Amino acid sequence: MAQQTSSCQYIPTDQEKIGIPLIYGEDLSHIFHAKQDVVAVRKVDFGIKEGKITAIIGESGSGKTTLLKLIYGLLAPSSGEVRYRGWLIPTRKDKLIPGHDAMKLVSQGFDDLNLYAKVWDNIASQLPNTNLARKESKTRETLDRLKILHLAQQRVADLSGGEKQRVAIARALVNEPEALLMDEPFNQVDAAFRDALQQDMRQIVEDTGLTIVLVSHDPTEVLAMADELIVMKNAQIVEQGSPTKLYYEPTHSYTAQLLAKSNILSPDQAARLDILTPHTIGIHQEDVTFVENPQGVFYVKDIRFRGFYKEWVLHNGEFSLHAIMHPLPAISIGSKVTVSIAKYITFR
Repeated sequence: MAQQTSSCQYIPTDQEKIGIPLIYGEDLSHIFHAKQDVVAVRKVDFGIKEGKITAIIGESGSGKTTLLKLIYGLLAPSSGEVRYRGWLIPTRKDKLIPGHDAMKLVSQGFDDLNLYAKVWDNIASQLPNTNLARKESKTRETLDRLKILHLAQQRVADLSGGEKQRVAIARALVNEPEALLMDEPFNQVDAAFRDALQQDMRQIVEDTGLTIVLVSHDPTEVLAMADELIVMKNAQIVEQGSPTKLYYEPTHSYTAQLLAKSNILSPDQAARLDILTPHTIGIHQEDVTFVENPQGVFYVKDIRFRGFYKEWVLHNGEFSLHAIMHPLPAISIGSKVTVSIAKYITFR
């Protein structure tokens, strides 16, 4: 992959910082100025490792896409800085065409694609005509890597959403960027084909050392695909870590709800389950078990079909617990039950 390591050609006053991650943000903020200023990113610090998949996840309006645009250089920080390989990332005020030279951005739509041109031409057009043999081989290799070589002679307009997404990714990768930034990349991919595309992207990372930063609001996407998560809420980073760490040991209740749909209980509610603590707790749905008992405090309020499992909504007159059990118990709505908690998380 081409090495673009310095921003000095755009920011002559910049000095390289040593010993920081590939992509590094410090005290980074961005404010959209309008009638009423909107703080989209507020004083965040983060590090993104090379050759890994990092997902920025959070609810709508949390600042995910703004952070991605700050990383790419489409937006300039209102304060703080973001660096790539130790150098400041140039923004619109530093270069005529924004966007870091070592990165490519794949947006939610397909704005960069020529919908009425063939798939082959969309990819090949990104390469110079100075070496036609290399241009053809590189186009073919990229289409094959994204498993769309059989679509080469079809118009992009005639493809499905998932196929278009693969073309957009191929177009971004054909020039071998060091980092690929993706904004909600699987939104238009049918659920049945989403996992295949995610695993293909993982394989590309393993084969090439590509660094991927993607924005998502879907925990099922990022838990299976990402090496690292950055969790955002209200323009701030709540926490950062591996999917396993943040799923089983979150430090913030928001993370537990976002990744695991965890039951969040106050100390008073926890006491109803014989859990005595002065702190808010989280109980993952899979850690709630129950048995039918006419003397039980809880009753089955609702049963929600989720495919191979069901989600059980249990209520005690004050609050609800959501549970996932497999195999399914033969208990109907309205039945009283006794609840047991296998484990819980304490938020301090």
